[in-house]
Amino acid sequence: MRFIIKHEIPGRIRIHVDQKRMSCTEADTLLYYLNTLECVTQAKVYERTADACVCFTGEKGAVIQAIRKFRYESVEVPETVPANSGRKLNRTYKERLISKVALHYAGKMLLPYPVRAVWTTARSLHYLKEGIKSLAKRKLEVSVLDATAIGVSILRGNMDTASSVMFLLGVGETLEEWTHKKSVSDLARSMSLNVSKVWVKSGELEILIDSRQVKEEDQVIVHMGNIIPFDGLVTEGEGMVSQSSLTGEPLPVHREKGGYVYAGSVLEEGEITFTVRKASGSSRYEKIVTMIEESEKLKSSVEGKAEKLADRLVPVTLAGTIAAWFLTRNVTKALSVLMVDFSCALKLAMPITVLSAIRQAGDHDITVKGGKYLEAVAEAQTIVFDKTGTLTKAKPTVKMVVPFCQKEEKELLRLAACLEEHFPHSMAKAVVHAAQMEGLDHEEMHSKVEYIVAHGSSSYVGDKRVIIGSNHFVFDDEKCQIREEYQEQFEKLPEEYSHLYLAVDGILAAVICIEDPLRMESTEIVKALKRSGFQKVVMMTGDSERTAAAVAAKVGVDEYYAEVLPEDKASFVECEKASGRKVLMVGDGVNDSPALSAADVGIAISDGAELAREIADITISADDLYQIVRLKKLSNALMKRIQRNYRKIVGINTVLILMGIGGGMQPTVAAMLHNISTLTISLQSMQNLLIEERKE
Repeated sequence: MRFIIKHEIPGRIRIHVDQKRMSCTEADTLLYYLNTLECVTQAKVYERTADACVCFTGEKGAVIQAIRKFRYESVEVPETVPANSGRKLNRTYKERLISKVALHYAGKMLLPYPVRAVWTTARSLHYLKEGIKSLAKRKLEVSVLDATAIGVSILRGNMDTASSVMFLLGVGETLEEWTHKKSVSDLARSMSLNVSKVWVKSGELEILIDSRQVKEEDQVIVHMGNIIPFDGLVTEGEGMVSQSSLTGEPLPVHREKGGYVYAGSVLEEGEITFTVRKASGSSRYEKIVTMIEESEKLKSSVEGKAEKLADRLVPVTLAGTIAAWFLTRNVTKALSVLMVDFSCALKLAMPITVLSAIRQAGDHDITVKGGKYLEAVAEAQTIVFDKTGTLTKAKPTVKMVVPFCQKEEKELLRLAACLEEHFPHSMAKAVVHAAQMEGLDHEEMHSKVEYIVAHGSSSYVGDKRVIIGSNHFVFDDEKCQIREEYQEQFEKLPEEYSHLYLAVDGILAAVICIEDPLRMESTEIVKALKRSGFQKVVMMTGDSERTAAAVAAKVGVDEYYAEVLPEDKASFVECEKASGRKVLMVGDGVNDSPALSAADVGIAISDGAELAREIADITISADDLYQIVRLKKLSNALMKRIQRNYRKIVGINTVLILMGIGGGMQPTVAAMLHNISTLTISLQSMQNLLIEERKE
């Protein structure tokens, strides 16, 4: 590709591509290519000027050489990139606004008055029709105010006023629609599906491959607790599938052979194999957009109050118009009042405020599924933590494998990893990672793996039954035994580690010792949460009483509960809610799912089980628990901004109404000032909440 360097500083260059015009698709292709380069840290492409800004590390020559090699036709861009970029949306609305302005003023200058009058009357029919529809439903809505202002202007023969009012209303509607759709689009991209690896059936084997390598008609296997990465038709197995993020329905649906599954849903129970029908993830993005726009989950109670208040204030504006006419006998003043209403700002600014807060949360790797959850976080008094993977590090590590049989440590680790790689719990990932570090690759050597939530998993290798899991599962539930000669060794297992027990045919074969240290920031996090407004911080774990007590003392939680099952966590949450407290639950495993679902707000760790992330209302990055504190501050700041917006909207529009009554302000000026104030408040609502919070 040919280009010139327009500007450069160390680590950053701005280039101009040598072509007359760059399409949205070409801009998305170039941006995708630049972001795939290892040396590029950030890139932006401006299609209207055919420019690109590239931030990089290392030598400038390497970046320039890579850009020179670029060809649009040689880059394979995933279908989701241009579909979800938002670039086309922005161009569409820019062109729509330019067309509106050009047509309005060209008509004023070029068309004779009689033609303009006919055209204005024809255009007014749309607004009059909407106003009549509202009255027919016995509702006084904004459409009634618009229709009255336009209709009165036409009846008085003031076609220029009617035309200007319709022009300003059209510009306002376009800007409002653009602002809302951009907010929804930004949010949807942050929630889009991102599955990097999938299990594909090849003959009798299950092979783990990159999701980008999957093609239509491939057979994909999904185990319990995992996300369904593509649309497809079930060919084997059966299970219960949660589709709540796509349809909003709270209960999972049964899927068996012949049933259709959708990308982004989660397999709560069972195991299925399906034939891929759509290898692209674009449908996932579209479904999320639809969910955001239509789902009641998005609306917080403050948004609902804003809508109700907006509808109640329409009659107030209408009454003010009538009063202005009676007091002044001046139709112009009355029309000026009519052009000012409270509902536009309330109905636009409040949802945008919430959408912007959700988008800002996404900038901090916090995914929020609806505005009502931010409101609940602001009001929450109790927060409950699962220990493993939350208060402890997200990546526990295997420290040693203690054999209780004649097999070698590596062989036992390989066997354990073979079972554990199918399940997303952090302990299982530690075992799989340890096997990978030892170079213990393997082919599938077992039959179907059965997972028992909060206990462990089992399978058959040949005719031998192999199980791996907790002490309770292996010894209490499965009644496994320890060979007498290993009894003393078992009693001397190091207590500072968590233990996974591997048994073959009812006899203990190995204990895998896993280090699961506390996060360094855990103590500070608990203190910060209490300062931010939480009255009670609770820890719940399946570990022993001794381990739980030691961790609770170090972290500084108010209460802790040891050796709990999934139903115990959910019961505690329900009890707290019954006592009148709003409850947050933080977890990362399949066993946390009942409590995440029961809480007012369920918060899942992004590195945990996909089922937990699906059920949870909010997902945070596994790297930084301070995000929970940020989330609390963001939610508090959101509620303050909403209250401030209420005061601004009511105050500004009241002043405009009084100006219309007292100052003889023209209706077109009133409409313009009203639209400007609405958009100004909406744009202010999109500003960074956390910066605002720090200023306060």
